[in-house]
Amino acid sequence: MTSCFSFFTSLLFFLLTISDSLFMQINGLSFGINYGQVGNNLPSPSRVAVLIRSMNVTRIKLYDADPNVLHAFSQSNVEFVIGIGNEHLQNMTNLSKAQIWIQHHVLPYLSQTKIISINVGNEVFNSNDTQLILNLFPSMQNVHNALVNLGLDKLISVTTAHSFNILENSYPPSYGSFKQDLMQYIQPIVEFLDEINSPFLINAYPFFAYKDNPNEVSLNYALFQPNQGLVDPNTNLHYDNMLYAQIDAVYAAINAIGYTNVEVKVSETGWPSNGDSDEIGATPQNAKLYNGNLLRRIEEKQGTPAKPLVPIDVYVFALFNEDLKPGPASERNYGLYYPNGSPVYNIGLQGYLPQMVVPSKSKDHNQNKGGFK
Repeated sequence: MTSCFSFFTSLLFFLLTISDSLFMQINGLSFGINYGQVGNNLPSPSRVAVLIRSMNVTRIKLYDADPNVLHAFSQSNVEFVIGIGNEHLQNMTNLSKAQIWIQHHVLPYLSQTKIISINVGNEVFNSNDTQLILNLFPSMQNVHNALVNLGLDKLISVTTAHSFNILENSYPPSYGSFKQDLMQYIQPIVEFLDEINSPFLINAYPFFAYKDNPNEVSLNYALFQPNQGLVDPNTNLHYDNMLYAQIDAVYAAINAIGYTNVEVKVSETGWPSNGDSDEIGATPQNAKLYNGNLLRRIEEKQGTPAKPLVPIDVYVFALFNEDLKPGPASERNYGLYYPNGSPVYNIGLQGYLPQMVVPSKSKDHNQNKGGFK
């Protein structure tokens, strides 16, 4: 009891003494954040819930439907996008199994946790698995139909997130087009999203373009820093940053196949604070500039040049550095925070991660190591 009292006293003191300027910086920002859990040193979901609230983040995207996370955020105002992993798509091609999944992973939490969308699969077209690709669209249909059967389709949307690599052309933005070999799969998905009024999700990373072509891509253009920008010769629209150009290229690709009402949202974007020796530009300074400048654009409710009246909708990647992610070093260094709750760099989102509470009955005072589940 003494430890719990100490924890809440410390939290109250923090909230009362935090400066007005910090609240001015973060209040009113409408952005989401990706909460990945591929690590062995991450704080518990209950502690993360306090961190998220102190950051004023209102939307979280998960890669699964972790019941510990959904329970930890009960009675909060945080909206959740939950995920069905690629490994489960085969089951989702069966309507009854899709409905069972929703009954197990959604229904028990809906009364207290705001689940607004289900992301079926992630970057499926990046795989070489033909069967997985074939399973994507029917899985999306069945998850939506299961929601209809349960009377939840007006509360919860269904979509899937794509890698930016699905584009054949992205420059100039108005010439954006999908890869021809993917058209047979993408077209029915876009038609479906148009029918059910769901967004098209894209994972867009200017970092990759800069890393691969540092002599051709302006770093300032990639980081939202002052630069001369680029003009689309077809539309005469001026672009002062790469992310907006990438978003409009996706809009152009969707328009090219006959759909004009599907909204594009950025399900992932970010910049790594560290990387391997060949990952040029992966530094804390660049990560701070990219994410800090992006949040300022969000605060200003900016739209892209082609969609100036539609504020960009972004989920930043990611909440924490995740030490068990495979791949190059950058993959483990996209976090805004270290697992101990300290910011990797300061962009005005200093949140508060409470210390682990050791039960007073404990005699050996062993700390709970705060695993990710």
